[in-house]
Amino acid sequence: MGAVLLPPTITPIDGPLVFLAGPIQGAPDWQSEAIRWFTEHAPTISVASPRRPGPRISSDYIAQVDWETHHLRRAAGHGVILFWLACEAVNVPGRAYAQTSRFELAEWKVRHERDGTQLVIGIEDGFSGARYIRHRFGQDCPRVPVVPSLLGACAAAAELARITAAA
Repeated sequence: MGAVLLPPTITPIDGPLVFLAGPIQGAPDWQSEAIRWFTEHAPTISVASPRRPGPRISSDYIAQVDWETHHLRRAAGHGVILFWLACEAVNVPGRAYAQTSRFELAEWKVRHERDGTQLVIGIEDGFSGARYIRHRFGQDCPRVPVVPSLLGACAAAAELARITAAA
């Protein structure tokens, strides 16, 4: 059975890992829906979700970044990084929506090109900049699935994780 990994604890696991990358601040809780999908449809695959249960505590910033970095690297080496680019649900004053996710998406795009890191990109209709992201991934990373639904992204990530685990 796969594990569901949440910050701040770093827990060693065996088998493939899917990291749920994408907006948290200002976004709906799409991570819970993705976790439910994996629990029901791919229960042997572990999932790392950076969305903390309960309120966000600013003093946990370094621990949060370190947790995310550890699990992103683990998924890159043995699994899949799933980006879900959900539309903004709530405006957070003073913060550009999905600013960290956009940086991470570019970082992992380059790592895919250089190292073959397995990625899946899901983009909700109406996400700002979607056309550009689709075009650039189509040009530079044609093997990366770019899909229009969260459940489609989960299914594509599960398939890639199974292939990676079997290799």
